Amino acid sequence: MMRRAAMRRTVATTAAALGLALTATACGGGDTKSSSGEQELKGQTVNVAGVWTGVEMKNFKKVLEAFSEKTGAKANFIPTGDNVSTVIGSKIEGGNAPDVVMVPQVGVIKQFAQKGWLKPLSKEVSRKAGATFATVWKKYGTVDGTYYGLYFKASHKSTVWYSPQAFEQAGVEPPKSYDEMLKMGKTVSDSGLPAFSVGGEDGWTLTDWFENIYLSQAGPEMYDKLAAHTIPWTDPSVVKALTTLGKLFGDKNLVAGGQSGALRTDFPESVEQVFGNEPKAGMVYEGDFVGGLVSGQFKKTVGEDARFFPFPAVDGKKPPVVSGGDAAVVLKAGKNQKAAMALVDYLAGEEAAAVWAKAGGFVSPNTHLQSSAYKDETTRAIGESLVDAGDNVRFDMSDQAPAAFGGTVGTGEWKALQDFLKDPSDPKATAGKLEAAAAKAYKD
Repeated sequence: MMRRAAMRRTVATTAAALGLALTATACGGGDTKSSSGEQELKGQTVNVAGVWTGVEMKNFKKVLEAFSEKTGAKANFIPTGDNVSTVIGSKIEGGNAPDVVMVPQVGVIKQFAQKGWLKPLSKEVSRKAGATFATVWKKYGTVDGTYYGLYFKASHKSTVWYSPQAFEQAGVEPPKSYDEMLKMGKTVSDSGLPAFSVGGEDGWTLTDWFENIYLSQAGPEMYDKLAAHTIPWTDPSVVKALTTLGKLFGDKNLVAGGQSGALRTDFPESVEQVFGNEPKAGMVYEGDFVGGLVSGQFKKTVGEDARFFPFPAVDGKKPPVVSGGDAAVVLKAGKNQKAAMALVDYLAGEEAAAVWAKAGGFVSPNTHLQSSAYKDETTRAIGESLVDAGDNVRFDMSDQAPAAFGGTVGTGEWKALQDFLKDPSDPKATAGKLEAAAAKAYKD
């Protein structure tokens, strides 16, 4: 959970992502049985728990308000903090379980399901999700053949953000391949500004670098096998991906501050190094949430002062689309099952997605959401890219892994990749460290 926590604490401190104004206007067609205005759930209450705080929480509350206006049900949001599993477990044991939980990791859905905490989503929700989401999103919400989690909010983690001024100064254009990106990066560095800012102090940023390269280079099937640990991290495909990543990490002229400087740079600082008042790099790789920092914390205009290009294809393969997301699950211990399922049904439709899309800081995997719902052109492009990827989207690999391997400071994948950033000369040795850590975590 620490990886998600780092991102959420960053985003929660900003104004609405990409500088969009908050609004509670709902649009689109009816999505629930109550769409006729009969307010069939009037008098009922649904309690929703999730990790969102700050702007994210305010915007989600607008979605809940729209649901309440439509159905008559009262909807309350309960912040859990970052440790969702512990908080929800305590509430269930105390007889005070929420009705719906917005779960931020595939692994947590599996954990909840294995504990017997979850109620399968209704056939109606399943049918709607089948019509409005790519199959892969239902897959990530399914455990042992049972559909539990409806993915409502997504993130696009295959975006490289750059300073147009830095590119203009160097006379370069966004690249189409990884090798071209490295070549272009050297041109940027030669113009007087290091090409990349790398937030190596936050180990999760390094896992994202690896995942994008691996997904493009090795392909979706191998990515799925590695995510499930059905192939070891010593597999040649992993060594090859590390070697490819090492071409960037090992070039001190490409990385702002060199390897040692990158290891002292956290994620917000990596964005500041590109878009702050004193630029120290021309580009920073991370997800669509970079835009929230750019507009909210650094007061720059996304689309003008900050632009992005898709993470480029590796070795002539397809460009990667790595994602994350938050899924709505219904707890068996909740006291308001009808209202809970009605809410998830509402979240499966384009109307709910449009509410948050208009508020900003949101990308939806819903294929029925009109791209015009995103008022900002950059967010629109990101949303369209995510939907267009269809079943080629792959969920963040480290978020699928046990936390001891994929989400803990100072150990597992985070530590191994930080050590690799410090010295990328031996990809095989790094693969061995990764496998040793993964074998222990998956066994436990």
